[in-house]
Amino acid sequence: MTTDPIVQRLLALDTPAVSDALDRLELAGRATGLQPLTVARRIAGAVVTVRLGTGAAMGGPKRHLCTAAVEAARPGDVIVVEQRSGLDAAGWGGILSNGASVRGVAGVVCDGPVRDVDESRALDFPVFARCATPATARGRIVEEAFNGPVTVADVTVNPGDYVIADSSGICFIAKDQAGRVLEAAELIAKREALMTAAVRDGQPISQVMGADYEDMLAKN
Repeated sequence: MTTDPIVQRLLALDTPAVSDALDRLELAGRATGLQPLTVARRIAGAVVTVRLGTGAAMGGPKRHLCTAAVEAARPGDVIVVEQRSGLDAAGWGGILSNGASVRGVAGVVCDGPVRDVDESRALDFPVFARCATPATARGRIVEEAFNGPVTVADVTVNPGDYVIADSSGICFIAKDQAGRVLEAAELIAKREALMTAAVRDGQPISQVMGADYEDMLAKN
């Protein structure tokens, strides 16, 4: 469990609030099209990145893809994998989920296919991905880079950035923008909570979701 106050604040939010904050601040970071394939639990954390592809593997001793990220990750981190090769080849699998779970990794986001979904689900380990496949990475894809910039759903993500993921989608936050985004998201979440309470108290929804809601994303 991380003690990072940024992550703790993120876990109290959801991706719609963070997405609205990104819109308000005119920042990129929303990644759509990836789904929780194992457990429906919100995750948030600092990012450790891996880029996979069809080029030459990294130099040095031979190793399986993503293992360096697992060993480098701190408790509460989220491993983010780019597998945009277009090949039907898993960028993450069950043994990796076991290793990451042992190290206290909060979860994995893979822009591409993953496999061993049932095994990860049995571990209660969150895996967000483009799709599932039984196809191995062996002979198909390699690790091109570790802890460098990656692309997820056309969003550039750097190691040390932050991510929040839930059943609505995924949002990345640049490390140097985290304070601004959190302040905006917390304000939006507070205002939406008040509107929800008003609706449940019987106020007409047309009034509750009137000008105040439509102006919520306006910059002050």
